[in-house]
Amino acid sequence: MNIIVISPHFPTNFYNFCVRLKELGANVLGIADVPYQTLTPKLKSSLTEYFRVNDMKNYDELVRAVGFLTYKHGKIDRIESHNEYWLETDARLRTDFNVYGIKNDAIENMKAKSKMKKMYIKAGVPVARGEIVTYDSDINDFIDKAGYPVVLKPDIGVGAERTYKINNQTDLEYFLEHKPKDIVYFVEEFVKGDVVSYDGLVDRHGNLVFSAYEEYSEGTMETVTQDNDLYYIIMRDIPKEIEELGLKTVNIFGIKERFFHFEFFKTQKNEFIALEVNMRPPGGVTMDIFNYSCDIDLYREWANLVINDQFGPTDYKHKFYVAHIGRKNNKNYAYSHESILSKYRTNIMLSEKMAEIFAPGLGDFIYVARSERLDYLKEIIAYILKPKQ
Repeated sequence: MNIIVISPHFPTNFYNFCVRLKELGANVLGIADVPYQTLTPKLKSSLTEYFRVNDMKNYDELVRAVGFLTYKHGKIDRIESHNEYWLETDARLRTDFNVYGIKNDAIENMKAKSKMKKMYIKAGVPVARGEIVTYDSDINDFIDKAGYPVVLKPDIGVGAERTYKINNQTDLEYFLEHKPKDIVYFVEEFVKGDVVSYDGLVDRHGNLVFSAYEEYSEGTMETVTQDNDLYYIIMRDIPKEIEELGLKTVNIFGIKERFFHFEFFKTQKNEFIALEVNMRPPGGVTMDIFNYSCDIDLYREWANLVINDQFGPTDYKHKFYVAHIGRKNNKNYAYSHESILSKYRTNIMLSEKMAEIFAPGLGDFIYVARSERLDYLKEIIAYILKPKQ
């Protein structure tokens, strides 16, 4: 199989997709805008060929790159980045080169929050009220119906960028005065609850082959805007209610042969309200967290689905609670990195600097810790994040 991987070097842990594809016999072809010399040795060794473009946002350059690789290696079987930023580009290239996977006709429902909302409603999944707001009067009309607070977010956007929580008239006036003119905004009623997610992997026949459930200390919007610490935990058990809603979402969007990341609010009544869909793996090092939770290799299993239409460990289970714990450079913490490793060495699976682009939400330096006991894992989290007095 000829598989093009867009931006194979980022995020840094995603090089594993290329390594596993190569190990299972695929011809892996990379396209990105960084010098070949900057790629890690393991990534270099997994690529049959690397095509460097000057500007990844220049679609004509990407077309020429895919055209060249097609001419040299034959028909392209897959084009994938696993990256939210390139989701539309991936779909456009698949459409233009007739490659299997999500194409232009499906992408809008997966990127625009207004379209997601309609799909959720069609599937019978609970949602918060929300709508596109073209004029200032539209926002006022919505607030008249829903009341404060509301959240204003780009209809098409990544993460919490340019997202605002409007608590009162003063906040609204500030937003209207400073809002970007080039962005279509979506307004949504504020839902009080905890942020959780239902994540998974689907095979090419639409069958769910892996799933996981995460609970977050807070939403990304709060973490970024208030400069808070963030942690989230992969739980060992998945609530039946969110699994049912997740499967409805998989079916209504027709997801096949890809990872997904569905965000929900969990209310005080233990009801789940859909927030948004993401047709890619969760951010940061969550792929590795899944692997630590189940003692499997999902990079390999995705490659196995693509190449052999098989998923290996059919009897997988979440053996551990696993947490992502992020610390920020502008804060002082009670315990040093050395103290953390000395006290919890057997529980710390990973500790590393986070990519700068993810740092506002996920932390400048992150730890991944696991335990069979949730109470002990929370003890570790509290130790790592304890502020210096």
